[in-house]
Amino acid sequence: MRRRFVVAGAVAAALGLAGCGGGITLGFGSGFDDPPSVSLAVSADAAPAGASLRLAADAADDFRVVRVQFWRLEPSGGATLLAEDTSAPYDATTVVPSDGRLTLQLFARAVDDIGQSGDSA
Repeated sequence: MRRRFVVAGAVAAALGLAGCGGGITLGFGSGFDDPPSVSLAVSADAAPAGASLRLAADAADDFRVVRVQFWRLEPSGGATLLAEDTSAPYDATTVVPSDGRLTLQLFARAVDDIGQSGDSA
């Protein structure tokens, strides 16, 4: 019986607020949380096979970035995870593959505290 009274009171209060133009808005979930943004810088514009490259990412989020991942796009269309860093400054080192490719495509992915992600260009 007490539960019905509490529910009825809550419904009456909500209707009363709605009738006078007032109301209550509560936000839950990711609707009020933007995904992180990230940019990637590489230590060289060109490098021979076997050379080491330093990767540095600048990541930001409206709450908290928990990790930045560094990825290499493969000629087959897939992507290979090269490294992951969980604290700023976000950086990693990778080696240019010696598989005959003529270009190397890299990107960074920032992940926030609720699992949303954003990729660099």
